[in-house]
Amino acid sequence: MTGPLDGVTVLDFSRVLAAPLATQALAELGATVVKVERPGSGDETRGFEPRLPHGESAYFFAFNRGKKSVTLDLKDPRGRDVARRLAARADVVVENFLPGVLDRLGLGYADLCGGNPGLVYVSATGFGQTGPDRARKGYDTVFQALSGVMAMTGEPGGPPSKTGIPVADMTSGLWVLVAVLSGLAGRTATGRGRHLDVSMMDVQLSLHALNAARLFAFGEDPVRTGTEHPGRVPSAAFQAGDGGWLHISGSDRHWRPLCRVLGLAGLAEDPLLQDNSGRVEQRDRVMKALRGAIAQHDRDPLVKELLAADVPAGAVRSVREALADPHTVARGVVGEFTHPAEGPFPALRTPLRETAGEPPAPGVPPMLGADTDDVLANLAGLGGEEIEGLRAAGVI
Repeated sequence: MTGPLDGVTVLDFSRVLAAPLATQALAELGATVVKVERPGSGDETRGFEPRLPHGESAYFFAFNRGKKSVTLDLKDPRGRDVARRLAARADVVVENFLPGVLDRLGLGYADLCGGNPGLVYVSATGFGQTGPDRARKGYDTVFQALSGVMAMTGEPGGPPSKTGIPVADMTSGLWVLVAVLSGLAGRTATGRGRHLDVSMMDVQLSLHALNAARLFAFGEDPVRTGTEHPGRVPSAAFQAGDGGWLHISGSDRHWRPLCRVLGLAGLAEDPLLQDNSGRVEQRDRVMKALRGAIAQHDRDPLVKELLAADVPAGAVRSVREALADPHTVARGVVGEFTHPAEGPFPALRTPLRETAGEPPAPGVPPMLGADTDDVLANLAGLGGEEIEGLRAAGVI
């Protein structure tokens, strides 16, 4: 079964997490993704934990499925020449080197678009192609700190905290994907490619849409609120009597049904609490009453009662619980691939599907350099003697 991006060729110079997440999605949506790696070591995440019994990295598996691996020394002029030949046949280039690095190697957009005017070239960097920090390296948790995301995460009065997932890397990867797809759509309309600039810092700042709205509206610099919503009551996690946690997020129309389920008739009838603004003003009183009432119930039965009353609620699950949920299973969120060294291994599918078809099957992460000969012969047009000469010289 072909995917919607069948026929699109992506030359992937990226490594680690953000941009590889995007190129993995492109691969599992049907694109041919050629991952260019350093001879001998490859993407550094091949050595990251968690390591599997035969030495492969589950970290690498998570972001590099379905790609073809080519080893190529870009420091060698012969390697750069091969890279240019590959780019001449590609629809898309994705790279996450610091600004100017590929330009100095003759592999920047200006170098490649002359021979391939339809090329969509996406540069994914920490701080973008312009600005005083453009040459600064970036890391997920540092972006969380610099952008204000870390300052917003944690309990009131407690220390700042990182998020439970690498949110800077993963949200930036999604914007790399948006950049590729928008570039391809623009090429269809105009016939020309373009150079697209994705800054991880810009992406993190864009996540503050609601926080910035409060800052712009009230001059209020948002602070940590734990699981509570700064502008809505109730919207928070509560501990049930059996020790489990649930999250409730209700609006005005949910207030009375919530109070009925919890036996809080006084609150339900209190005229000061009928709209959200009143509940926000009396947040401490409302939250104390809700916590006390919820502590009298076990988590799962209470969640069922709340859902039956049309109150938005859900158990706070562990990752294991979430992946084993019947709805998750029915949707086929967890798939599997068979790796040549590690054998069968589970994988989270790319979360996009056609309504008439199955979700994309997880691709197989490539062994280092496994596709070098095939790609150089069929995409770059090299002959067998040329390939063997490059191998003998350590270029591939």
